[in-house]
Amino acid sequence: MVRIRANEVSKEIASDKVEQILSGAMQEFLKHGFAGTSMDRVAQAAGVSKATVYNHFQDKEGLFKTLIEQLAQEKFQSAFGRQPLQGEPRIVLRQLIASALQGMICDEQHQAFVRVLIGESGRFPELAQTWVQHIMKPTIAILCKYMTDHPELDIPDPEATARIMIGALVHFMMTQEMLHGKEIIPMESDRMIDALTHLMLRGAQL
Repeated sequence: MVRIRANEVSKEIASDKVEQILSGAMQEFLKHGFAGTSMDRVAQAAGVSKATVYNHFQDKEGLFKTLIEQLAQEKFQSAFGRQPLQGEPRIVLRQLIASALQGMICDEQHQAFVRVLIGESGRFPELAQTWVQHIMKPTIAILCKYMTDHPELDIPDPEATARIMIGALVHFMMTQEMLHGKEIIPMESDRMIDALTHLMLRGAQL
C-alpha cells in the first residue's frame, strides 16, 4: 500500500511539473515566438531546472507540439463536449456554431497562439501541419459524420460544407479580433450565428 501510494504521489508531482513547464512555455512562445524561445527561457519561466524540462520534453519542437495538442483537446471539449453530436439539426448546429464562435472570440490566449503559429509557419511548416492535423482535420471529420448521419439536411458535399462552416467562423474571429477590424466592419456575433445556421439548414428547410 505504501509503495502504491508513493507511485501515485510521484505521478502527481510529475504531472504538476509538466503543467508548470507547459504554462511557462506558453508564456515564452507568446512573448518571443517559436524561433525566439529557448529551453533555458522555458525553464526560467516555469520555475524549474533545464534538466527537468528535458526530462519531460525531448526538444522545443516537441514542447510546442504538445501545446498544440493540449489546445486542441480544450477546444474540442468546449465545442463538442465528450459525447458524439446528437439531436435535431436546428438545435445542434446552432448550439455548435455559437459555442465554437464564442470560444474563438473570447479566448485571447488562443488568438495569440494562432498569431504565433501563422507567423512561424513559413519557417516551421511542420508546426502548422500539427495544428491542421490535431484541430482542423478532426473537426472536419466530426462535422462530416453528423451531416452524413442526417440526410434530411440534403448536403451533397459534407466535407466541403464543413470547411465552409469552419472557414466562416475563423474569418469572423480573425477580422473582428485578431486583425482589430471590429470598428471597420462591425457585426454582432449573433448575426453570424443565425446566418450560418440558416445556410446549413437551407437544403432541409427545417
